[in-house]
Amino acid sequence: MPNTSNATAKLYGLLLAGEFAACYRLIDESTMAPTTADRVAIARLIAAEMAHFEELATQVSGVGGDPEAAVSAHAKVFDDYHRVTTPSSWLEALVKMYIGDGLAADFYTELADRMSSDVQPVVASVLGSTGSSQFAVDRVRAAIAADPSSRSALALWGRRLLGEAITHMQWVLAEEDEVMDLLFTGDATLATAASFFDGIAERHAQRMADLGLA
Repeated sequence: MPNTSNATAKLYGLLLAGEFAACYRLIDESTMAPTTADRVAIARLIAAEMAHFEELATQVSGVGGDPEAAVSAHAKVFDDYHRVTTPSSWLEALVKMYIGDGLAADFYTELADRMSSDVQPVVASVLGSTGSSQFAVDRVRAAIAADPSSRSALALWGRRLLGEAITHMQWVLAEEDEVMDLLFTGDATLATAASFFDGIAERHAQRMADLGLA
């Protein structure tokens, strides 16, 4: 049986590192924003990510962890994900913002179904403040309406984002055996976690439809 307290601390650390990377990803990609309205929308997204970060940092400290050490320990896998999904245009950046925000929400949803009662409120709180990237839907739909030929390339980009996200989620979970045991009781292997990622893929399909990319 895993040490539940230690596993929970490591889980919070993983989530914290993810929020940190997401925040800096948004800062980098915000340079593509063409209008003041877009920059304001991204600033709100960054503020939401920082709120997630602060809440999770409090939890990491509360279970005896070091937030800075947690971020450093998992920086590489998150940096690798953002490196291989660097958008080449503002439209790709918008799709990534919406899909990325949705994938994070999906990840928290799947976690909540598997967590102990003391952890679920934290996950639910962070999940409850996602969704700030909704503005991207209107921008992408309008762009596709103006240039229907852009749909195919953006749909391919959206599918790539899902594939890379699931691959890197698997890698980051595999770094911590105790977290795997906490989330997937029994034979905690990536194969037995298939349903976890199936749920994420199903919700991704709906978000692609929201963007007009299904």
